[in-house]
Amino acid sequence: MERHYYTQYSEHLQREMHVLVYGYTGVPIIVFPCQDSMCDNFENFGMIDVLQDYIDGGKIQIFSVDTVDKESWSDTWGDKGYRAWVQECYYRYIVDEVLPMVHEINGTGQLPLTLGCSLGATHAAIVFFRRPDLFGGVLGMSGCYDATYFTDGWCDENLYNNSPVHFLENMPSDHPYIQLYNERKIILCVGQGNWESEGIRTTGQMADIFYRKGIHGWTDFWGYDVDHDWPWWKKQIRYFLPFLVD
Repeated sequence: MERHYYTQYSEHLQREMHVLVYGYTGVPIIVFPCQDSMCDNFENFGMIDVLQDYIDGGKIQIFSVDTVDKESWSDTWGDKGYRAWVQECYYRYIVDEVLPMVHEINGTGQLPLTLGCSLGATHAAIVFFRRPDLFGGVLGMSGCYDATYFTDGWCDENLYNNSPVHFLENMPSDHPYIQLYNERKIILCVGQGNWESEGIRTTGQMADIFYRKGIHGWTDFWGYDVDHDWPWWKKQIRYFLPFLVD
């Protein structure tokens, strides 16, 4: 398997950030790690091995990014306004700095998909639903799509813009993004086992919003034995990937 490690200085985040690229061509997929993790997260937990046939076969090319979660979502005792600002800078890093890199390396001209598990699914949903003109679809597994969960209900403009259940709820039904969503591939999945309570709650909220706005998103609730954990995410990604790229 082709594997390349890139370091780039982010102007938005004012630090060096890293991207691991797996594969040589195919549908580009930006992968967001789980909470507080870095670009080697999928590799360390065996998810890249699960996708090896797709990668080596030239069907997909993975771009796995770092996070700054420890300064945003995870800094429970930190200043909420600063945490929200850091997350907004991270969003702009993905759109303004990672996305051009993806297009340059991938070279197919295809819109990248976004993908993640747990808080990675939150990131994947944020960038896709904010800019469906730039991304081809999203697969979120066990995500929490209500940013105020991480701030005890507090919200400002930056946090609102990174909270899909809020900005989608207030999006007019005739907004041009609605049509773009329906031209893309949207899959949000969650189990109903251990540690999935917020995923269940907020995926249900997203399902309700999709219905009321006429968004053709697929929300899939797996069984009560399906936990918030890697063995299930591996099963889910193999199940859903053909709907995204085949």
